[in-house]
Amino acid sequence: MAAKYVMQEINDLNAEGQTYTYPRFQAGPPCATAELARLAARNTPFTEAEVKAVLALVAEGMAAVMAEGRSVRLDGIGTFRPALGLKPGREREQPGAAEGRRNAASIRVRTVCYRPDKALVEATAAQCRPERVPGKGRRYVSPYAPEERLARALAFIDEAGSISVGAYAALNGLGRTTAGLELRRLAADPASGIAATGAGSHRLYVRRREGQ
Repeated sequence: MAAKYVMQEINDLNAEGQTYTYPRFQAGPPCATAELARLAARNTPFTEAEVKAVLALVAEGMAAVMAEGRSVRLDGIGTFRPALGLKPGREREQPGAAEGRRNAASIRVRTVCYRPDKALVEATAAQCRPERVPGKGRRYVSPYAPEERLARALAFIDEAGSISVGAYAALNGLGRTTAGLELRRLAADPASGIAATGAGSHRLYVRRREGQ
């Protein structure tokens, strides 16, 4: 089945009132575990049930390893890395403050970051046969002005410790690409109060500290 795509229109952050387009997959039905297990079991002596059991064991083993603060690298799939955050309702620790220091009881694993293996990307690209569909993708227009988006992001960071591109997009009603471009622009501006940490799929945005 051909992969459907549309040309997505987004605002050009460097030119007020102008837009540009880029190709974006048209969302299709997600592949559930059962379907993936059937695909993986084809032309092998393994049954679908056996593949599903192995996947469950891999997930269990990954959780045990990442609970130790270690990353997991699966050949041909990618690298998974746990990331910490504050538990809901806990305030961010202020650098140098005598009170309000966060201990282990205030911290939990917030998410697992994923970086795909280059082999997986290349294998996907080799099999993909994109087919354009008529029309344009949805254009996201934020209901908030730029200064409001910045204020909302800083408030989110103060509560959660950091903000991802996806969270910034959802918070401010933006498309993911526009959100990523805007966050990178903010991180490059010392006056914004936002700085970037990490790289690639592991990149997060935090409060800028003095000297950054």
